[in-house]
Amino acid sequence: MAPSGSAAAVPGFTPETELERAVSADPVLQEGLAWGRPRRGHPEGTVGAHVSDLLQTIDRWGETGKRREELRFLALVHDALKNKVQHWRPKAGENHHAMRARRFAERYLDDERLLATIELHDRPYSLWRRFNRSGRLDEHAVSEMLDRIPDIDLFLRFVELDGSTEGKNHEPIRWLKAELARRGAFDSGRSASADARDAAAPDPTRAQAPRRAANGSSEG
Repeated sequence: MAPSGSAAAVPGFTPETELERAVSADPVLQEGLAWGRPRRGHPEGTVGAHVSDLLQTIDRWGETGKRREELRFLALVHDALKNKVQHWRPKAGENHHAMRARRFAERYLDDERLLATIELHDRPYSLWRRFNRSGRLDEHAVSEMLDRIPDIDLFLRFVELDGSTEGKNHEPIRWLKAELARRGAFDSGRSASADARDAAAPDPTRAQAPRRAANGSSEG
């Protein structure tokens, strides 16, 4: 039988938790995952193809337990409401795809660590781009963002994950790490160790029996 719903939109996806089963059965998510075509920052095309890349990276990083569950949920939901953005209106506030994704996620959980990560996952890129263009850092905007994030480690890990795919500029992530380290919110030495670990991790898509095969198969 051919895969359907989210399993069809996200190549290789098999739900691992009850939350994943529930959210992936939602027609709103399924429609959003099927949306998209190749574009700047997303040469893979659909949102579902992007999510598939992120899930494979989570496997490659060797994430386990609660952190694995959190990153997988964030990957599934973070861009899935792009198709609902009203392009004749400013892409801000309730009409920003990340806020729309947050509102969707609120139907399934109330964990502010996850909700804030979904809502703000593109904010570092926006702040970096503004800084890159003007040469002036908006200290208030950076502080305001950080004040909204309950779990810096989770937030940074997901921003790294989302920025790991082909077509993404890695400079905003380096800038974010430097800003966090400057403010004492992040250990840059720990980051270097994590980066080395991730780079050395084997790619499960090339392994003889990858986990997902055994199961069946810039901004935003």
